[in-house]
Amino acid sequence: MNPIVLQPGDALFVVDMQNDFVSGSLAVPGAGAIVPTLNRYIAAFVRQSLPVFATRDWHPPDHCSFRERGGTWPTHCVAGTEGAQFVPGLALPADAIVVSKATAVDREAYSTFSGTDLDRQLRARGIGRIFIGGLATDYCVVETVRDARQLGYAVCVLGDATRAVNLHPGDGAKAADAMRRAGASTIELAALGAAAA
Repeated sequence: MNPIVLQPGDALFVVDMQNDFVSGSLAVPGAGAIVPTLNRYIAAFVRQSLPVFATRDWHPPDHCSFRERGGTWPTHCVAGTEGAQFVPGLALPADAIVVSKATAVDREAYSTFSGTDLDRQLRARGIGRIFIGGLATDYCVVETVRDARQLGYAVCVLGDATRAVNLHPGDGAKAADAMRRAGASTIELAALGAAAA
């Protein structure tokens, strides 16, 4: 694995590390295990004074994705509830930029770019390369990666700091392949070398 040097123009995305996805109504298998690794990535970006974006589902109580509304998922990440809060132990910096998505009742939004001003925020900060970890590989991570690539950003997926729902067997592997085909690279913490120490 080639070493990676963090530099101005880089940003870290911590995707949907919320209570409901880690230990709540829509818990992703193994999600809690990636928190320490994400914290090491966060620390590396903080040491370099690089921006950290924390994304979250922030649903209305009757969101279209909920089974009660005919959607796929149990009720989760309702805005303002404990389940929607970032998981305890996640070491987000005080100046982390929080991006809320899927806030409209009748619109699903797996990608962090969908229905948000994230692209504008990144361009205003001169961001050209995004490092993405969190939940879940086969939904919000892969869709965020696809949109980021379509918008022209270089993307590094944190292979050791993502987990998949695998609603259907193999979904996570298919998502990983889709991200590679979209032009994203996959890295692990060791690639950052001393920056991740």
